[in-house]
Amino acid sequence: MTTNPPVKSASTTIFLVQAAISFLVSAAAVTVGIVYLPVEGWVRAFLALGLLYVITSTFTLAKCVRDRQENQSLVGRVDQARLDKLLAEQDLFANPKL
Repeated sequence: MTTNPPVKSASTTIFLVQAAISFLVSAAAVTVGIVYLPVEGWVRAFLALGLLYVITSTFTLAKCVRDRQENQSLVGRVDQARLDKLLAEQDLFANPKL
């Protein structure tokens, strides 16, 4: 039976840094926009609450997508291991019994 190397992440460190910076800049820009919006305080509070809801929902969705991808990867590796085991058990040069 062959051992499979661990699945490597396709994301590089610089990509993760870029994504984090992009997220922080966008959240800061919307926050500044809410603070300087010429409306009453309750409207700002409502918009800030909406912003927090969007941010937490985004993290939840990202976690669900990651978990699903990891699960599919694991299932694929288990299926591959089963196939490898079945192929290793077969003797292709044996005489078939009739």
